[in-house]
Amino acid sequence: MSDSRVPRRRRFLVCEPRHFAVQYAINPWMHPDTRVDVDLAQDQWQSLIRAYRAHGHTVDAVAPVPGLPDMVFAANSAVVVGGRVFGSLFHAPERRPESTHYDTWFKTAGFTVHRPESVCEGEGDLVWTGRYVLAGTGFRTTRDAHREVQEFFGHPVISLTLVDPYFYHLDTALFVLDDANVAYYPEAFSAGSREVLARLFPDAVLATRDDAMVFGLNSVSDGRHVFIAPQAEALAARLDAHGYVPVPVDLSELHKAGGGIKCCTQEIRS
Repeated sequence: MSDSRVPRRRRFLVCEPRHFAVQYAINPWMHPDTRVDVDLAQDQWQSLIRAYRAHGHTVDAVAPVPGLPDMVFAANSAVVVGGRVFGSLFHAPERRPESTHYDTWFKTAGFTVHRPESVCEGEGDLVWTGRYVLAGTGFRTTRDAHREVQEFFGHPVISLTLVDPYFYHLDTALFVLDDANVAYYPEAFSAGSREVLARLFPDAVLATRDDAMVFGLNSVSDGRHVFIAPQAEALAARLDAHGYVPVPVDLSELHKAGGGIKCCTQEIRS
């Protein structure tokens, strides 16, 4: 079946973890007394960039800024659909300055950036499926932001409520495999949201809590290759059985701040 899966070339925006640290706690993964090996974080991050390029994807980079240790998590900076950029307004004051630097990159690259009025954390909570936007809420991005996103893009937005603080962003509990399907951890969502997902994606690849806790769902798929945490062995086997090709990339040092492969990857859709 894997031969029937067709990869699509992607353009990604990333930010080197040169100043990565755990200096505050804004999610259950973060503990300010945690020691971080910045050299290891950079080596692991570079392995992700090499993997993307080896599979034909384009990678652009924002310059890291001292004092912004979470800037490596580029996905939270915006959501880009059809060349239109809906920026971010972070829930945590510590991260709000990041938006200015990402906005500047987008504007310099020729994009117009919409500034949200409500708390919105980019692709952390806004997942483009090719037909509509799946939008997470419950911990970070607000429902008011969901309405803003729908008005801005003119695409349907489907709100999903997250209920487990370990999966505080939608991209820790769900990722898009291709234009027709997703993978997700059901128990991260409210009962009603689980019903919505089951109706929308009856053939979804379902993950366990163990898969999700090692950031197996913080993955990036190009339609064939799935860049995934190597610790998520069971999920990788399930994806393989569905015809996808797992590409293991270890970002375990970045897990200390509650981030993984998708957190480090903003997709620019022209």
